[in-house]
Amino acid sequence: MTQPDSAFSKALLVVAKRPAPGQTKTRLCPPLSPDQAATLYDCFLRDTLDLIRQVPGVQPIIAYLPEAEKAYFVTLAPDFQLLLQEGADLGARLDHALTTYLQLGFTSAVIMDSDSPTLPATCLIAAFEALAEADVVLGPCDDGGYYLIGLNRPAPRLLREVQMSTPQVVADTLALAAEEGLRVELLPTWYDVDEATALARLAAELSQSPTTVARHTRAFFAANGEIAAVIEKSY
Repeated sequence: MTQPDSAFSKALLVVAKRPAPGQTKTRLCPPLSPDQAATLYDCFLRDTLDLIRQVPGVQPIIAYLPEAEKAYFVTLAPDFQLLLQEGADLGARLDHALTTYLQLGFTSAVIMDSDSPTLPATCLIAAFEALAEADVVLGPCDDGGYYLIGLNRPAPRLLREVQMSTPQVVADTLALAAEEGLRVELLPTWYDVDEATALARLAAELSQSPTTVARHTRAFFAANGEIAAVIEKSY
């Protein structure tokens, strides 16, 4: 980690784990095998890194796990800073990551998931624009969670006092922000890919999208045509 310079006063982080069969995207099994789920997540991650590279004027960072896999991420994204995730649960890890960069002197910090490979880069740009006026920016998912959260000063309660991975995450975060007197800006709603129905949605979206969108994920579907057929039929 470094102090920000004049080019990078804003921090854009992505939460990531090293893909591993049986440990990554297990809710996609079935229709995927454990190996396929890990491979697909690798594609999601690479597409997310490509999205971040489209955002001008930000310091790109991977907040990674597990600790032993630092070398993997150095090789994967040598143009990104790395920050080891720390905390007992997801909310604590998100708070640690955002607070670390805000306390280093970055004027704003945004952290996003690595499960939304078709998210438009314009949403990431808009997140930093929103933080010029708001205290908090949220990118809601249509399942009640969010694909990103951004702050211009630490706000631990919004992360540590919200039970993550429930349909109430955004609602609970908004309620805490109101208690704290924080101004919140909402970005366009998107979706993350955690289960088979969302996987089918992703396959359908890619079939109608320009070939430049999510090129790694697109290549996975092209190489696993039987998977696309199964999810289209079943979901």
